[in-house]
Amino acid sequence: MAFDLSAANETLLEFERLVQEGCTAPWAGDLKVGVDLGTANIVLAVVDEDNRPVAGISTASRVVRDGIVVDYVGAVSAVTRMKAELEARLGRSLDRAATAIPPGIIPGNVKAIANVVEGAGFEVSAVVDEPTAAATVLGIRSGAVVDVGGGTTGISILKDGRVIFTGDEPTGGTHMTLVLAGFHRCTTEEAETLKKDRSRETDVFPVVRPVVEKMASIVERYLKGYDVDTLYVVGGACCFTQFERVFEKNIGIPTVKPAAPLLVTPLGIAMNA
Repeated sequence: MAFDLSAANETLLEFERLVQEGCTAPWAGDLKVGVDLGTANIVLAVVDEDNRPVAGISTASRVVRDGIVVDYVGAVSAVTRMKAELEARLGRSLDRAATAIPPGIIPGNVKAIANVVEGAGFEVSAVVDEPTAAATVLGIRSGAVVDVGGGTTGISILKDGRVIFTGDEPTGGTHMTLVLAGFHRCTTEEAETLKKDRSRETDVFPVVRPVVEKMASIVERYLKGYDVDTLYVVGGACCFTQFERVFEKNIGIPTVKPAAPLLVTPLGIAMNA
């Protein structure tokens, strides 16, 4: 049976509002910061000591690919700029932050991501894997969290509040964009814009559906040998309304998508700071 996500969804929608409106919420105690260096977006999230959203900021980026920093200077510059903007909104400095990685990347890449956060003026307080960060926001103790990012599909399997398996494989939103670009014979920039246009979803989704089915096959393979009754999908690439239905049909396990799926992992990183 799927876990009740009503409280998590309320929190996520509030965080989404703060990001979209560029405003802050009242807070209590110390602030915690999360830095999510995604393939398609960089997101900074701020929560208070009770894990209530306080502020957030997001920007499109191409500085990381599949968990690997490909533009160190650009990444540091972007995070530094976003940090300064949040500090101006809050009227105080932000000195420590957590960050996250796709599960299974090599130690050198983990260090590179931490170096970006440090280069922007933060002390790194924690490095967590992305699906586990998402599970923190959702508050689930059992099931599987699938984080569908720009470059990879990652999974964490939880039992009684403990992570018992993590896995990750390259296939994500970037692959959807490439398929769209090939189908329409357009640039990847044009395809990315088309992919994000909600009014065109009925045209776009049939083209990218094979990519979603590939993601489902990745998850199904990782689930072998584990007793999982519910999947929770997060990440920007799962924003299509039919996404979870394709997963359910191909894997045969009830699949749930929370509100604001793009912002689940960044908020969870901050909660783990």
